[in-house]
Amino acid sequence: MKHWWSRQTEKPLVRRMLMGVGFLLIALTPLVGPLPGPGGIIVFAAGLSLVLRYSEWAKRQYVKFKRKHPKKGAWADWGLRRQSHARREARRKEAEAAEAAKPPEAPADLEATDAIETAELHLGALHAQPSTEPGLRD
Repeated sequence: MKHWWSRQTEKPLVRRMLMGVGFLLIALTPLVGPLPGPGGIIVFAAGLSLVLRYSEWAKRQYVKFKRKHPKKGAWADWGLRRQSHARREARRKEAEAAEAAKPPEAPADLEATDAIETAELHLGALHAQPSTEPGLRD
């Protein structure tokens, strides 16, 4: 059955009809939305998935939307169970694991820094103090 259906969806007429059904479902969403239950959300999601699956124009618009609003696009991908979402999540988790496995950077040697600053302060104080011995004045 699955192979038969995949062959049918390759036909341009069938693809256009499925895309039309998707647009029809999206258009019906405001009418179904006031009914009790989550019907409007389900109808919209079904229509959107049909349109995105069978329309190249809609796919391009969706990609533009995702680039502008990555978090919203991630939610939509998750909701539509798109493979691109699964790949991105796997890459993100892999990067987080690599970041967690990386050893933390050693903090700067604060004692050495403090010692240098103290020495510079003392040297500056030595140069700034006037001499009290009578024969050493300029």
